[in-house]
Amino acid sequence: MSSQAKYEYYLEIRGKYHRASKKEKKVILDNFCDICGYNRTYAITLLNKGIEQVSPKNLSRRGRKAIYDDALIETVLFDIWQVTNMPCSKRLKAMLADWLPFYTSHALSDDIRKKLLSISAATIDRLLSPLRRVYKKKGMATTKPGSLLKKHIPVKTNQWNEQEPGFLETDTVAHCGTSMAGMFVFTVNSVDIYSQWTAQRAVWGKGEKGVLEAIADIESQLPFAIKGFDCDNGSEFLNWHLVRHFQERKEPVQFTRSRAYHKNDNAHIENKNWTHIRQYLGYGRFDNPQLVDMLNDLYQHEWSDYFNFFICSVKLIEKKRVGAKVIKVYDKPQTPFQRLMKSNAIDEQTKQELQREKETLNPFELQRQMKKKIKDIMELVYQ
Repeated sequence: MSSQAKYEYYLEIRGKYHRASKKEKKVILDNFCDICGYNRTYAITLLNKGIEQVSPKNLSRRGRKAIYDDALIETVLFDIWQVTNMPCSKRLKAMLADWLPFYTSHALSDDIRKKLLSISAATIDRLLSPLRRVYKKKGMATTKPGSLLKKHIPVKTNQWNEQEPGFLETDTVAHCGTSMAGMFVFTVNSVDIYSQWTAQRAVWGKGEKGVLEAIADIESQLPFAIKGFDCDNGSEFLNWHLVRHFQERKEPVQFTRSRAYHKNDNAHIENKNWTHIRQYLGYGRFDNPQLVDMLNDLYQHEWSDYFNFFICSVKLIEKKRVGAKVIKVYDKPQTPFQRLMKSNAIDEQTKQELQREKETLNPFELQRQMKKKIKDIMELVYQ
């Protein structure tokens, strides 16, 4: 409807509106809003103005020209949002630069690519808001106290230098389904506090030697040396095998534990248990020994490359209380790879090797291979 037509309609109903009863005004106002597309408050303001104050220009549709009105932009955002496991808008924006060069589902013009790379997090939120879903699941706690060595392993009291890589938090994730009876697979999950670099290994049961072998294998594959190791009070960690592994070496590793019944002491790894394990493998019961090798094949290849080179995360850098409100400040979303590349504690040779490895990877292909392997695992789980 043109602004001139709206003006003529306005002139026709204005007098009727002022002469009408309250009930009749409501009907006139509803029709005015429906026909002209006005907000109700704006429509009332127009009808109450003097006739000399309103012109066709006042009745034209105002506002900035839409920039991201191309349906393809929303389609691309949705596709990448899905394959990256539905991250928040700030993390998705940071990941677009790494993922767009490999996007082939639709042909993208230079203009569309430019718009996608310059899009704001708030606009991503607006475009994806109808598509978001909330998932709420809770796993089973399987930690059994390992009290024998508590006096030998100190509680961590913020003595680590977490401004450089090498300080790990580690936990086990039980793939037990709804029952702790019998034997089943556990995932040993580790995260570097500084870079958020993660590593996982599957073990059969939660025996001390099996967990030690998994941790030793994780250590051998990390692009940095372990300087500190922190865990909960589970018996799979608080044992002499692990103490000797970390202490009887040329440069001993600082071995610490969390306080009993204080889950937030291990907040970094608890978060990764959900985002890196449960969201992908769920809560089924993995009670077939064949699954150990299948999971380790996945963890050591596609899984590690996908999360460490292409999935961004944010880190809490400041938290302060103002009255009853807690204000948290986070850094910019970055991948673990990006954080390591900025660290002065990583030598240039290692950085070059990481860069060469990243250049051989396609995130969409990694995600496709992960889906295939997870499907094979789930078929064995639920057969």
